Amino acid sequence: MKIGGTEAIETAAAVTLLFISLLVVLYSSYTLLLKPPAVKEILPSAMPDDYTEQLEQYKKVKALKIDAALAIDQLDRMDKKKNALTRLLAQRFDPGELSYRKFHTVINEVEKLLYLNIRGILGKFRLFEPSEFSLFAGSRTPAQFTDKLIQRKTALYNDFFASIKAFLGANEEILLKLDQLLLEISELDGTIDQPVEEIPCMQELSALITQTKLYQ
Repeated sequence: MKIGGTEAIETAAAVTLLFISLLVVLYSSYTLLLKPPAVKEILPSAMPDDYTEQLEQYKKVKALKIDAALAIDQLDRMDKKKNALTRLLAQRFDPGELSYRKFHTVINEVEKLLYLNIRGILGKFRLFEPSEFSLFAGSRTPAQFTDKLIQRKTALYNDFFASIKAFLGANEEILLKLDQLLLEISELDGTIDQPVEEIPCMQELSALITQTKLYQ
C-alpha cells in the first residue's frame, strides 16, 4: 500500500522551498535595512586616505564636524609638507648621503606620530554612537536631570573634547616643526658645518619622537 503520493510529496517540497525562500528574503532585508553597518577598523599600517574616509563620517555629526574637518586638513598638510621636504632634500643632498638619510628618517618618524594622533582621535570618536552626542553635548538639558547629573555630564563632555583638542594640538606642533625644518634646510649651503643631529629643529623633532616612544 502506498503512503501518500507523488503529488503530495511535490506539494510539501514546494511549501518547504517557499518557506525557506521567505526566510532568506527576511534575513536579507534585516541585513540591508536594520543591522547597523560594521565600523571599518583602522590598522596601524593605514594610509592617509583610510583616515580621511573615517573622519569624513564624523563631519556629519554636529558636535564633531569642526574637529573632524581640522584632522582631515592636518592629514592633507602633512602630505604636502613631506613632499616639499623630500623635494628640497633631493636638491640639497645626494640620496646616498648620510645627511639625506637622517633627515628623511626623522620626517618619516614624525609622520607616524601625526598618524598616531589621528588614530587616537578616531578611537575617541568611536566611544559613542553619533546619536549620543546630541544628548551629551547639547545646549538644552532635560528638566528631569538633577544638578549633580548635569555637572557630571558637563565634566565628561569637557574631558572628551579636551582629549580631542590635545591630539589636534600635538599635530599642529608637528606641522609647525616641519615648517621650521623646511626653512632650516633651505638655508643650508652646499656643506653642513655641524652634524645634522645638532640642527635646532632636528633636535626638537628627535626629542619629540623619543618622548612619544617612551609613553607608547
